[in-house]
Amino acid sequence: MTVQEQNAFTAFLANSRQYNHWNPIFTVMLGTGLRVGEVTGLRWEDLDFENGTISVNHTLVYYNHSKNGCYFSVNTPKTKAGRRTVPMLDNVREAFMQEKKYQEEKGILCQVRVDGYTNFVFVNRFGNVQHQGTLNKALRRIMRDCNQEILEKTDGKKEVVLLPRFSCHTLRHTFTTRLCESGINIKVIQDVLGHADISTTMNIYADVTKDLKEKEFGVLNDYLQREEIAI
Repeated sequence: MTVQEQNAFTAFLANSRQYNHWNPIFTVMLGTGLRVGEVTGLRWEDLDFENGTISVNHTLVYYNHSKNGCYFSVNTPKTKAGRRTVPMLDNVREAFMQEKKYQEEKGILCQVRVDGYTNFVFVNRFGNVQHQGTLNKALRRIMRDCNQEILEKTDGKKEVVLLPRFSCHTLRHTFTTRLCESGINIKVIQDVLGHADISTTMNIYADVTKDLKEKEFGVLNDYLQREEIAI
């Protein structure tokens, strides 16, 4: 997502009574770049509020086998890069606190244990872990209602920024894009995202900086034309 699209998305979530309970998990995704299974698998003990860090040490996986049925399982990282510590941004910390307050007010408690893991941060109203399919369905409803609200407010009087169709994985890519745009060191980006191979990070970085370069040169071109400067 672009910065404008991201701002529209986060503003709608923050102010919507209907969808505000989804704000914490999507804010964490946007502010950490964690994979969906890493976010849904987070436990409260993985969060260090004193030092402002998140320990990523496992992934929640959903299996749909024809013989064994459907079930959740926990996988530990296959590479050293997958096990990492991610800094907790201020808005991410607030999101965790919002989730904790919401669950306390609604009397929601984690009721599930997966491969010995329990006390998950993000659970549904029944105390079960969140499913990626449920999250993506929620995003589709949010996109629809957010765009409808934007169009109703503007009433066709000016150009508007509408949300594109996206999924949970898009939030990880959006976070990566913001890191690249802000000039964060490429090795830091690799470490935060948990990429075992630097080439994976470099490919994303190249795509983002290419778009950014074209945008900046577009600004330069407009300036030169406006000022009638010949170079």
